[in-house]
Order: sequence, then C-alpha cells, then structure tokens
Amino acid sequence: MRRARGVAWLLILMVELGFIAWGAAAALAPDHLLGPGGKAILPAGYEGYADASWPELAASSPGAAGYMIVLYRMYGIYNLVFGFMGGAIAVTAFRHNERWAWWTLLVGNTIALVSAITYDKLVNAVGPFEMTEYVGLALVWGALALTSPIRSRNATRDADQRMRHAKDHHRKRE
Repeated sequence: MRRARGVAWLLILMVELGFIAWGAAAALAPDHLLGPGGKAILPAGYEGYADASWPELAASSPGAAGYMIVLYRMYGIYNLVFGFMGGAIAVTAFRHNERWAWWTLLVGNTIALVSAITYDKLVNAVGPFEMTEYVGLALVWGALALTSPIRSRNATRDADQRMRHAKDHHRKRE
C-alpha cells in the first residue's frame, strides 16, 4: 500500500501542476491560450456558444469583450489556486494517509474537472488540449482507487487478522 500511495500522490500532483500551468496561462494571456481549431480558447468558446464572431463582438462591444477577458483571467486564477491547494494536500496530508485528504482530493478534483469538461461541451470548444481534462480525471480516479480508504481499512483488518493468527500459532507451538 505504501508504494501505491507513493505513485498515487505523484499522479495527483501531475494533475494539480496542470491546473497551475493552465490557470497561470489563462490569467496572464487568455487571448493566447490555445483552444480547439488553433484558436485561442476564449474566442473559440464565445464563438462556439454564441455562434457569432469574437472579433465582431470586440469591435462592436469592447466593454463586453473586455469583461469576458477579466472573467476568464479570474477563472485562471481560481484554477491556479486550486492547483496549489490540491498539490499541497497531495504532498502533505494525502501522502501521510490522512483520510480527509483522500476525500478532499476526490470531491475537489471531480468537481473541478467535470465542470471544465461541461464548460467545453456547452460552448462547443472541445479540442486536443481539452482532452487533458479527461486524462486528468482518469489519473486522479485511478490514483485514488489505488489508495481507497475502504481498501486500506480492509487491508489493515486483514493484516491484523494474520498477525493474530500468527501469534496464536506461535503460542500453540510453545
């Protein structure tokens, strides 16, 4: 179980580093963050959702376009912070087998990644980069499956039973 936990926290950390990298890019340069079809993700998302041109929106309503950029930057900051927090939990509490950390990483990463996947589908902006969300979800769920608190509780119980059996066997031999 110790080796599984060692692999698991590294897998989760990789996903959290992805949140950090994407969040930083979205916060710093949302108009250059690559999306589907080689377009920047923000214009691709707007065009997929509104079935309208981003350059036309920016020209006819620069305030609305600017506001969307601010919102996207804030979304990037939230991703960055989420990645830092998840990474901190993974390398500390989760790595030290604290049960609350397992549940926090399961719920937090599931909500974060499924909401990102849902956004991509709603705005018709699913490209190769967005597929990393599915990979991230699979990595987190796989890592957490390896270290399930239910599994570890059963493993502890089984180890305790083997230990008692060995002690009983040893006493009978004496």
